[in-house]
Amino acid sequence: MKKIAYFNCFAGVAGDMALGSLLDAGADLGEVRAMLKGLDVPGWSLDVERVSRRGIAATRAVVDVEDDAVSRTHAVIEELVEAAPLPERVRDRALRVFRTLAEAEGAVHGMPPKDVHFHEVGGHDAIVDVVGTCAALETLGVDEVRAAPIPVGRGFIRCRHGLIPNPGPAVVELLARAKAPIQGHDIDAEMATPTGTALLVTLADGFGPMPAMTVTGNGFGAGTKIFGDFPNVTQVVLGQTA
Repeated sequence: MKKIAYFNCFAGVAGDMALGSLLDAGADLGEVRAMLKGLDVPGWSLDVERVSRRGIAATRAVVDVEDDAVSRTHAVIEELVEAAPLPERVRDRALRVFRTLAEAEGAVHGMPPKDVHFHEVGGHDAIVDVVGTCAALETLGVDEVRAAPIPVGRGFIRCRHGLIPNPGPAVVELLARAKAPIQGHDIDAEMATPTGTALLVTLADGFGPMPAMTVTGNGFGAGTKIFGDFPNVTQVVLGQTA
C-alpha cells in the first residue's frame, strides 16, 4: 500500500498553510518540533491555533521568531539542513525544495543558485515552514504527494524590493520550470507564495484531480487573508492506494 497526500489548494498555498493542513490531518506536533530542534536556527517556536474560515474549522500554524529579517544564501540554508539530525527522507525533501527555490530565484535575479540571498523565504519562519512540512509528511508516513492546479491572484505584491507583479516572478518561474498547471483568479491578493509553490512543485509527483484512493484522513491549514465568499484554507486529503 502507498500513502498519498493530495493538496487541494483551491484558495492558494503558503508554507504555513501546507504545514497547518498536515498538522490538522493528524501530523504529530511534538515529533515535528523535535525534528526542527535539530536545525541550528535559534529563536523560533511553532504552535497551532484552531480557527474558523467561512465556517470551516482549520488549523493555523503559528511560527514566532526573534528575528525574521535574516537574509541567508542558499548555500547557508543547505548546510543547516545537511548538518541537522533529520530522517533521510525529510532531509532529502527539504534540500530539494530549497534547491528548487534557489534555481528559480537565481533565474529571476540573474545569478548562480548558490549565491541567491533568500529574503522573504530565508527567514526563520520559512525554514520552519519548509522543514516542518517535510517533517509532518514523514510523521504521517506519506509516500507520494499530489496536488490540484495552483491558483494565483492579480495586481501587485509588496516585498522588500517594492511592488512586484502578482503572481510574483519567482512563483511564475517555479511553475514554468515544473510545467505545473496554474489557475488565475480575479482577486487582488497573493494566493500562492514562493515557499508554498516550491513545496508543491518539488514534492508533488503530479497535478490534477484527486487520484483514486481510499481516504484515511484530511485537514485544513488556515491562511490569514480573507478572500470574498470562500474560505482561505489549504486542504490536504490523505489516502491509500495499492
